[in-house]
Amino acid sequence: MTSVSDTISETTNDVGLSRQILSVHSLLCDQSLTIPRYQRPYKWTTRNINELFSDIAAHQDKSAYRLGTLVFHLDGDKKNIVDGQQRTITLLLAVRALIKRYLDNSDNNSLHRKDLRKQLDELRQTMVNPCFDSAISKANIHANYLAISRIVEHADFSESQIDFLLNRCELVTFGLSDVSEAFQFFDSQNARGRDLEPHDLLKAYHLREFGKGDEILKAQTVAAWESSDTKELAILFSHYLYRIRQWSKGRSARYFNKNDTPLFKGIGIESIDHFPYTGQLRITHHFIDNYNQQYERHIDAGCLNFPFQLDQIIINGRRFFEMTAHYQEKVAHIRSGLDHFETLTSKKKLDDVAERILKTINSYPGRNRTGDQYVRVMFDCLLIYYIDKFGYSVISRAIEKIFVWAYSLRLTMQVVQLATMDNHVLDNNLFQLLRDATLPGEFINCSLPVLQENRSTKTSEIESLMREMKYFE
Repeated sequence: MTSVSDTISETTNDVGLSRQILSVHSLLCDQSLTIPRYQRPYKWTTRNINELFSDIAAHQDKSAYRLGTLVFHLDGDKKNIVDGQQRTITLLLAVRALIKRYLDNSDNNSLHRKDLRKQLDELRQTMVNPCFDSAISKANIHANYLAISRIVEHADFSESQIDFLLNRCELVTFGLSDVSEAFQFFDSQNARGRDLEPHDLLKAYHLREFGKGDEILKAQTVAAWESSDTKELAILFSHYLYRIRQWSKGRSARYFNKNDTPLFKGIGIESIDHFPYTGQLRITHHFIDNYNQQYERHIDAGCLNFPFQLDQIIINGRRFFEMTAHYQEKVAHIRSGLDHFETLTSKKKLDDVAERILKTINSYPGRNRTGDQYVRVMFDCLLIYYIDKFGYSVISRAIEKIFVWAYSLRLTMQVVQLATMDNHVLDNNLFQLLRDATLPGEFINCSLPVLQENRSTKTSEIESLMREMKYFE
């Protein structure tokens, strides 16, 4: 049996804290592992399972891959898991599914590597078999075991992936002999985790996804990210990028949390197979870099920016950070109001009505109320999405159409809440209409209902504009 001492380890006994880096095989061979009865139910879902195995497949070319952290209370000859039971149980299920496929089925001799067969046999004899009283735990364990079994029984789940899971996937473990200190350490770790915003999790993910040729840019990228106001980054993702991507797909977009981060994870240009759908992204990615690196750019000082689209597939790594910076600037410009449009459309002024719309939504008395802010976010999101797709083509008419669509909600409702905004978008989804449009007219010429009653207060200027535009009777 591979013991804990056979693993790469660092121990700091002088402070009562032992730290070790364990492979999955070494961790699960340890018969002293215990999941105490006081632990909360096992709540990982099949979504967590699929994400875990997707990560394993994506990173199997690496020499090692960290799966996370475990905290133990060292109680005599037992290692009580204080933090990390969800991950540990999932790994136990994964190994049991592998044992079932390759060892328990007498007619299945498809595992050719003797070293892997030996390791699985060793795990079958030594691996802990915890019991659970919670009905929630039992249901999730059963569902996840079936999900893992389906994955490992696929023909493309290779022996190299089994080797990667058992021997190169690692966990950082911390052991403390005092139970109160163990829980205090666990609480401090969780406190740090709770402070992480979803965009911080995305930062960590995309830094890991940098291509080999982009490593030199990492420090510069981190510095630019850290120089940004974290509150502004949170608003960029939660109020704009998340909602536009969700609403354009016809999905609810109320709260952006860590479970929604996969929405901003896409493909690694250097690691993904040459699927047909990646062709245009691959061509654009490399052409942009090649163009900007040519010696002629030292003469003409030209620079070609990547043509990001709000609803495009995310390119992992460097392009994600470039995309974030691109839309930070675009959102800031839209939020600045009329000054921005006067600068960008100096050759062709905005129509009088469009100008008055932008002035009014930035000045009417009720604009700072919570409900009015929700309406403004709707307006800004759809306007940003329009400009992202069609630029400033017939922008005055687009502003007028988006204004009527968004602010009709403010006039028809006495109270506008987050759910009110979300439902209005999904019931009258101009984001989907814009997504499918190939010309501005397909969006601008859509029909909107005429209003007959103003149920809100402090919005007389909004009502006057609607009347002038023949959308209020």
